[in-house]
Amino acid sequence: MTTERIKYELEFPVKASPQMLFPFLSTPSGLSEWFCDDVNSRGEKFTFIWDDEERTAILLGKKKDVFIRFRWEEDEEEGNKYFFEFKIVVDELTNDTSLMVIDHSEEDEVEEDKLLWDSQINELLHTIGS
Repeated sequence: MTTERIKYELEFPVKASPQMLFPFLSTPSGLSEWFCDDVNSRGEKFTFIWDDEERTAILLGKKKDVFIRFRWEEDEEEGNKYFFEFKIVVDELTNDTSLMVIDHSEEDEVEEDKLLWDSQINELLHTIGS
């Protein structure tokens, strides 16, 4: 039995253009610079590798320089609709760029997962010099 997960969104200001940021969110080489140790992709399947752990995600959709959405393979197999998404938002007035992270976690894991994303995105910002 699977427990219900809660959707949450995190927003991070980024001093980079969507065109510069997007490859770090959508390509194996970009993702492996900050998200995990290595990434292999074959079509819609992305395999993320950390030390001795591998997790496969299915690419659900993307729009260049705007967003990319994945679903973990185990959620796909269980028929869950959970996903994680990176969305680039540009403020029309100030032209400031933000990176939104949208994810789903079990209620007792939300705070821990938010801290993990915080750490991951800080690694990304460091990588791109933002």
